[in-house]
Amino acid sequence: MTHLRDARAYRPRTTAQSRAADPRSQTRMVQLVAVAVGASFLAALLIAARPAAAHESFADLAEQLLPAVVNISSETVTSAQGVLPEDFLERFGHGNPENAPRAQSLGSGFIIDGEAGIVITNNHVIEDASEIKVILQDDTEYTAELVGSDPSTDVAVLRIDTEGDILPEVPWGDSDAARVGDWVLAIGNPLGLGGTVTAGIISARGRNIDSGPYDDYIQTDASINRGNSGGPLFNTEGQVIGINTAIFSQSGGSIGIGFSIPSNQAIGVVDQILEYGSTRRGWLGVSIQEVTDDIADSLGMDRAYGALVSAVHEDGPAESAGFESGDVIIEFNNNEVADTRELLRLVAAAPIEQTVPVIVWRNGEEVTLNPTLGQREKIDLASLRPIQEGAPEGEAETQIARLDTLGIEIAPLNQSEADKFGVEAAGEGVLISSVDSASDAAEKGIQPGDIVLEVNQNEVASVGDMEREVQTALEAGRSSVLLKIQRGDRRIFVAVRFAR
Repeated sequence: MTHLRDARAYRPRTTAQSRAADPRSQTRMVQLVAVAVGASFLAALLIAARPAAAHESFADLAEQLLPAVVNISSETVTSAQGVLPEDFLERFGHGNPENAPRAQSLGSGFIIDGEAGIVITNNHVIEDASEIKVILQDDTEYTAELVGSDPSTDVAVLRIDTEGDILPEVPWGDSDAARVGDWVLAIGNPLGLGGTVTAGIISARGRNIDSGPYDDYIQTDASINRGNSGGPLFNTEGQVIGINTAIFSQSGGSIGIGFSIPSNQAIGVVDQILEYGSTRRGWLGVSIQEVTDDIADSLGMDRAYGALVSAVHEDGPAESAGFESGDVIIEFNNNEVADTRELLRLVAAAPIEQTVPVIVWRNGEEVTLNPTLGQREKIDLASLRPIQEGAPEGEAETQIARLDTLGIEIAPLNQSEADKFGVEAAGEGVLISSVDSASDAAEKGIQPGDIVLEVNQNEVASVGDMEREVQTALEAGRSSVLLKIQRGDRRIFVAVRFAR
C-alpha cells in the first residue's frame, strides 16, 4: 500500500484534476473508500473474535496445578537377559537381590485424593517395579504401593501414606466435552526435568494408535516427551481431561503429536481398581469383524457400520440371548455402534451381570436382543475358538463347479479333496479349490483350501447349494455375496464382488 501511495503522489496534477472531474472516477473513489472501511471493520471483528485465552497467561493456572503433579521413579530388578523376579535370583544363587542390577524408570503422575494419597499414572511407568517412589513438587518423597493396574488402557493407581497430611489434588474433567481446538496444558517430568508445563490445543479426538483394544486417544500438540507418561492433560478450567501416554516420533523427541487417555475412560478404570483391586469389564461372548462397504451391500444395509458377529461362543451371554453368526450389532445399550472398536469399548464399560438391550441387523430387519453380560476377566479368551467338527465317513458328491462370476472353483468337502488341500473334512460346507489371481476374491484374501460354510447367511452343504445361493443373489441385483469362510480354526466373513 505504501508503494501505491508513493506512485500516486508523483502523478501530474492535471491528471489528478481530470480524474476528480470525471464522475466515473468519483464513483470508483467512493467504492474504494467503502471497501477500505469494510476491510477495517472486518479486521476489527476478527481481532475481537480471537479467543481470549490467546492473550492470557497460563501462569495463574500453572501455579495452581503444579503442586498436585508428581514425579514417579520406579526400580526394576534386572539381569543381563532382562527383568527377573527377586525370588528367581535367590533360588538360583545369583546373589542377594538387594545387590542385583536395577533399571530405573522415570514418569509422571497426579494426585486425585490428597487425603487418601491416591496417585494416578501409566501402567507402563510402574510395570514390574520392585519399588515405586512418588516425589512432590517440594521434593518430598514417598514410597508408594500399587493398588492395581490395567495394561489394556495403560492406567495404574498408586497409594502413598500421607501420615495425616492433606496433599494438593486435582479434579477430573469431562473429556467428552473437550473439543478439537480447545487449549490444553500438559504438566509432567519430561526427561527427568520435573515440574515442566507445556501448552497446546486438542488436535484430534478418538485416535486409534493400535496400542490396545480400547484405544480412544485425545491427540494434542502440547509438547510431550519421555517422562511425561502418566502426567495429566488439563483443560483451562484446571480439570484433568487426559493422561499423557504416548507420542508419535521418529527421533524420540516431541514433534507435536502426543496422545492422552480420555478422562472419561480412565475414571471408570480407576473407580473399579479402587473398589475391587482390578477391572470388571463386560463380556458379550462373540467374535466380531468390521462391516465393509461390500459386506453392508451384501446384507442389504444402507451404509457400512456396526460390528459383524463372526462366531457366537458356546454358553456365553450372546448365545443365551439368541445371537447368531452373521448378525450385525448396530446398537448396544442405546448407543449406535460405529465399528468394532466402539463395540469393544461399549461392552467393556457396561456393568456386568446386568441385562442390556442390543439391536442387530438380521435378514434385512432389526432384531432386539437382551443379553446379560458376563465378566471378561473371568473368561479364558484363548480357549474361545470355534471347534471344527470331525470328518464324515465315506465321500459325498464328486463334481467340481466353476463360478466365473466370483472367480473361484469349488468342490465338495469329501475326504479326497480335504486330503489334497490339507484340511479336515468337516462334513459341512464347500471347499474352494481354485481362485483367479485377478478376481475380487483373491484381492480379499480368499485362497484354495478355504471352506465356505454360508452364502448370504444361508448354510451350504454342497456345491449345488452354493451355486443356487450365488444365482439367487445375482437375480436379486446384488453386487456381491457374503461368504462365511472357515480357515483352520478361524471363521470369518468376506464379501466378494461379482465380476461384471
